[in-house]
Amino acid sequence: MSKNEDVRFTSSSLKIPLSPPSFFSQTLGSHLTEATKSVIHLVNSFRNFRKPLNFLARPSPLLCSASLSLSQPAESTQLEVAATQPKGQTVARHPREDEERVLISEVLVRNKDGEELERKDLEAEAVAALKACRPNSALTVREVQEDVHRIIDSGLFWSCMPVAVDTRDGIRLVFQVEPNQEFQGLVCEGANVLPSKFLEDAFRDGYGKVVNIRRLDDVITSINDWYNERGLFGMVSGVEILSGGIIRLKVSEAEVNDISVRFLDRKTGEPTIGKTKPETILRQLTTKKGQVYSLIQGKRDAETVLTMGIMEDVSIIHQSVGDRDKIDLVMNVVERVSGGFSAGGGISRGITTSRPLSGLIGSFAYSHRNVFGRNQKLNVSLERGQVDSIFRINYTDPWIEGDDKRTSRSIMIQNSRTPGILVHGGQPANSSLTIGRVTAGIEFSRPFRPNWSGTVGLIFQHAGAHDEHGKPIIKDFYSSPLTASGNTHDDALLAKFESVYTGSGDHGSSMFVFNMEQGLPVLPEWLFFNRVNARARKGVEIGPACLLLSLSGGHVVGNFSPHEAFAIGGTNSVRGYEEGAVGSGRSHVVGSGEISFPLYGPLGGALFADYGTDLGSGPTVPGDPAGARLKPGSGYGYGFGIRLDSPLGPLRLEYAFNDQQAQRFHFGVGHRN
Repeated sequence: MSKNEDVRFTSSSLKIPLSPPSFFSQTLGSHLTEATKSVIHLVNSFRNFRKPLNFLARPSPLLCSASLSLSQPAESTQLEVAATQPKGQTVARHPREDEERVLISEVLVRNKDGEELERKDLEAEAVAALKACRPNSALTVREVQEDVHRIIDSGLFWSCMPVAVDTRDGIRLVFQVEPNQEFQGLVCEGANVLPSKFLEDAFRDGYGKVVNIRRLDDVITSINDWYNERGLFGMVSGVEILSGGIIRLKVSEAEVNDISVRFLDRKTGEPTIGKTKPETILRQLTTKKGQVYSLIQGKRDAETVLTMGIMEDVSIIHQSVGDRDKIDLVMNVVERVSGGFSAGGGISRGITTSRPLSGLIGSFAYSHRNVFGRNQKLNVSLERGQVDSIFRINYTDPWIEGDDKRTSRSIMIQNSRTPGILVHGGQPANSSLTIGRVTAGIEFSRPFRPNWSGTVGLIFQHAGAHDEHGKPIIKDFYSSPLTASGNTHDDALLAKFESVYTGSGDHGSSMFVFNMEQGLPVLPEWLFFNRVNARARKGVEIGPACLLLSLSGGHVVGNFSPHEAFAIGGTNSVRGYEEGAVGSGRSHVVGSGEISFPLYGPLGGALFADYGTDLGSGPTVPGDPAGARLKPGSGYGYGFGIRLDSPLGPLRLEYAFNDQQAQRFHFGVGHRN
């Protein structure tokens, strides 16, 4: 009957000793009738297996015990034999040729004293369980045994003893049964994480009713399933019915006794000495000592350690300790090479069709992923192109020591030179201008809700414009100012706040970013302004295709550098236009819709439409660089493209049309912002 592994059911009222198998021998009185002798002859052919009435889980079958007695009203000789029957096997077997049959004239169900049961519903349940034993039928002992097991299998009785009585009308077969107690209460031991309401709901329907072992078995299964669904190391290990109808439930939950880190050699797999401090790894774990171990939580912990970027492989194994309800966890880790040099290339955001090679850049970098063995990152990089150049030093501590909110700290120093075409466009006579920025700052980030993170920082920026010879200039060809202060450079101390919602992190998932920068006029000549910017993205699966909707917008209040205006148009804005060719304003709104679909293998296709506007704010930018260049201020584009998943990341080649009846190719690396 029982289907729960490692679960043992016992009743305190049931005392059946466990003895080894033996053949039963009995001296019979000569005064027994021939019919009684015949039945006893059949009984003697059985082995006597005496076992306690236990409900054992798989793979052990259900073991039931019963006694078979023969008696006469005057003088009787009682013969007892134990019968065993695996759970669920109630199909009658064909008797062997040497098994004799005895004619039974009457079949009754009575209590242990031979009297009628007080509860007729229980008597009816026992009668309904009988399959072979019917009045006026010839039976073998095996068939009687099988019906005994059927009564026990009903789950309502904890004992059943068949008694054969020789009467004047023939042999009467009486099944003397003892019902289980009525359920009056529950005592649960060892369940620390199992909700009490779950137990109350599971047992509520049984109060005041005779305990049904089948129903109890289902409850045990539901409890074990609760643990399994949550990946918890827990299960019901024992059930006992106490006097008074109290059920005592024993639950075993495996608590974490200790957690340790073991470093393995990358080549041999043998234990070795690691460079990372163990506490740097252990503090990443949500699994703590003393809690019930969860496989799901352990898997997340392993993934978290892997995303630190300093491990090549991570696995968690559990080991039993002396206490059967406690386990030790050992995290096996294989460290990656901590640091090294790298070189590569890319494409600048300012690439144009007139000078396509000007957007190509090369890069050289040194990085160390595990400074001081604390997962701190150091990155020194140089990117250089015909127009662009960026030198950056960045030091990041992903988790400040002693902080329980997982706050990270990043210190950055950067010297960059980028083309000024985004706002100020190309200059006549093949001349050009670039924007040089020297930036230094510190930022602190931390997660504050699921999928949400926040960043605050303080950044100093020294920026100005230069001509093609590298000389500082304060006005462009159209006499539009290039700085807000009128000097060759603008200085600003920016207080930054950013909030990010990342969804699942996939490109097609939802995303929202809000960013605000406030210029702090610590010195009179430093810029004083406020800039807010936000962008959102939502992906919708449509069969094999994906519809991606995105919207961005922003506004600037105060005195800011003209080259910091919002530039509209280009590969990551309104396709079909040159970079920044739609407009340059204090405000902007850009919306985009794109349907992407698979084509063949790593190759995919896309249909898109974009729209952007400066909301009429172009003339409010100092010097009105957009008006001087006759930028329309708003526009739309549409087209199609292909996508290719490559080792460099997603490659995008697109062909777009705009509302000015112009067409343009766009090429990009990575997903759109």
